[in-house]
Amino acid sequence: MIQLDNVGIVVEDMDAAVAFFVELGLAVEGKAQVEGPWADQCVGLDGVRCDIVMMRTPDGHGRLELSQYLTPAAAPAVPQNAPHNIIGTHRVMYRVEDLDDMLARLRTHGAELVGEVAQYEDSIRICYVRALGGILVGLTEYLS
Repeated sequence: MIQLDNVGIVVEDMDAAVAFFVELGLAVEGKAQVEGPWADQCVGLDGVRCDIVMMRTPDGHGRLELSQYLTPAAAPAVPQNAPHNIIGTHRVMYRVEDLDDMLARLRTHGAELVGEVAQYEDSIRICYVRALGGILVGLTEYLS
């Protein structure tokens, strides 16, 4: 058996990231600071001290782990604002009820469209936004 537990994103500003994902509709599930030999072993770094915030989608099935590294300092993404077709690029996709309303709300948190809002036939509207120092977030609205 395999089951998705969570998707993780390293962030630069935890407060801004939490505010962004709360605006999207997620709720804070818990907060912790991790450090010690087990954390170092897990991620392959020395001297890890990291703040973690777990967030849950309203349906209770999806979880997002936000991590802010205190030590060692987080490294910026290279290249910055990489295009969507870079091998290994991650993104998180969320289904929303009103894409235009959600875009307006997320723009107040610095989100910018990567391309345009696209529509596939009469079934979905979809777009990607970049926010929080380069994180790609997909938004999709099912029309039927």
